[in-house]
Amino acid sequence: MIAHQDRIAAIFDRPRAEGRAALILYLMAGDPDLATSALIIDAVSAAGADLIELGIPYGDPLADGPTIAAAGQRALAGGASLDATIELAAAAVARRAAPLIFFSYVNPISQYGPDRFAAAAAAAGALGAIVPDVPLEEIDEFAPAFRAHGLGIPLLVAPTTPPERAAAIAARTDGFTYVVSRLGVTGARREPDVAWIAGAVDRLRVHATKPLAVGFGIATPAHVRDVARLADGVIVGSALIDAIAGLDGAAAADAAYRFVSSLRAAL
Repeated sequence: MIAHQDRIAAIFDRPRAEGRAALILYLMAGDPDLATSALIIDAVSAAGADLIELGIPYGDPLADGPTIAAAGQRALAGGASLDATIELAAAAVARRAAPLIFFSYVNPISQYGPDRFAAAAAAAGALGAIVPDVPLEEIDEFAPAFRAHGLGIPLLVAPTTPPERAAAIAARTDGFTYVVSRLGVTGARREPDVAWIAGAVDRLRVHATKPLAVGFGIATPAHVRDVARLADGVIVGSALIDAIAGLDGAAAADAAYRFVSSLRAAL
């Protein structure tokens, strides 16, 4: 059996063979409702997503900007939960949607139980989980349970991460290294600093054995095109949620398809 962490890295193989970066999209499970989320997952997959980060709604999301935080609140108000998110992922995998990885925080996984979460995530067909608030020193609280079920935990490198620590993170990450493009939380309000991103990616290349994907603040086809010249993957989240804001059902799915198609074309 191929470990899921290796399957995450393998997602970058086809885009690389096609001479492009991988397109990674973030969605909040249950926003605006679970039925619409299922339609959006299918639409994003059809539009060319290589990987989907499926956010687990949580009331205290430390890394989320106002757009994603508001999406999480809408999802929670609509009854979305960790169990419901896992069921949503399982159904999407059964429909052969784009590969899925969860995006969560330490607290929901700890409350659910790392072993229980890992078993459920693996059974659903997810490839792992991004847990942005788990420090490198505490990754071993989750890693044994995740790896026992073949799941990966991609780790983040922030602009403030010292070079030695960034190298250690790149060495320990599963699947890819998530390069945070700027200080602060997620959101699409500021232009990405392409020069800084270029330097950060170049520095990490020396140590990284796995792909490098850049996220936070990537919002437009032009952003995607610029960042894709530097990195192995481009991550878009808040801008996609903005593109479907106020919509549900087929209208939300259509808006998601059009937006993601424009990003895919930029690659």
